[in-house]
Amino acid sequence: MKKSLIAIAVLTAAGAASAQSSLNLYGVADVWIGKTKNGDTELGNGGLASSRIGFKGTEDLGGGLKAHFQLEQGVSLDTGAAAVPGLSFSRQANVGLSGGFGSVKFGRSFTALDDINGAANSAFDSALSAAGSYTNPVWVAYTGSVNDQIYYSTPSMGGLTGAVGFNLSGDATDITSMHVKYSSGPIYVGVAYQDDKSTTAGKSIEHMLLNGTYDLGMAVVKASYRTVKNPVGDTFINPKATEYHVGLDYPVNSNLTLSVGYANSETEASNGVTTGKSRRSAGFDFAAGYSLSKRTMLYGGFNSTKTNGVKDSFVAAGVNHAF
Repeated sequence: MKKSLIAIAVLTAAGAASAQSSLNLYGVADVWIGKTKNGDTELGNGGLASSRIGFKGTEDLGGGLKAHFQLEQGVSLDTGAAAVPGLSFSRQANVGLSGGFGSVKFGRSFTALDDINGAANSAFDSALSAAGSYTNPVWVAYTGSVNDQIYYSTPSMGGLTGAVGFNLSGDATDITSMHVKYSSGPIYVGVAYQDDKSTTAGKSIEHMLLNGTYDLGMAVVKASYRTVKNPVGDTFINPKATEYHVGLDYPVNSNLTLSVGYANSETEASNGVTTGKSRRSAGFDFAAGYSLSKRTMLYGGFNSTKTNGVKDSFVAAGVNHAF
């Protein structure tokens, strides 16, 4: 009798522990077919969202405290290879705690700037978007996922939240990022800053982003403004880039949404004596997204850009499936 009671107690405890924990397998499979004006037709990966596979879980520790982890790997569907060779989990690999104080995680994770980077981009923040037209030069590319990072996010306070992240020394670049955002009803506004400091050169590449959206009911208006300052390099450098972007999403019905956007950017070059505009770029986009279900979406469209008088265009269509 006692053995039976003990067995029942053990099973009950195991069931309770199981009920307080969760483990999820998730991912995105996204592939597109597209062509640039002077290029070949190609099949590419992650047009709407980067393809990935991940595992995440939480455990209720009691008293409002939870433990959580996330392991996420980017995948190239066109080849089947890992998005970043040599990394088992190129996007995220972290563990942390959350509760009434907010959430903190330790390990590889996205920066606070990256968390809001595409929140106001037209064309569904896809490869078709005109936003980020200045990001083609390597020098302005920010680091989205950071090793050895400690990342803290606040709880929501009337729609207002904030986050800050920094990595410990030992990497070639010390990265500090932060954002504050407000999201309530039809309004979203976010501002972010990221400092990528070279541990060898002792200089920082600074990124600043301000973006926002407003839901009019019949359409969503989007806008963003961003700058990048880059003193790292030789005597011929591009110290600053500035871009603004405006867009509009129009839901035709519950399944079909149309999106248009325009972006303009300029960069400055310096040789140590004079400074002038070195690159002017402007572009517009048009995209359509059709939801086949809650998890599967067809998308397509085009963008057209003009950089220092040279025109280019890109047209693509793809399918995005989230699981």
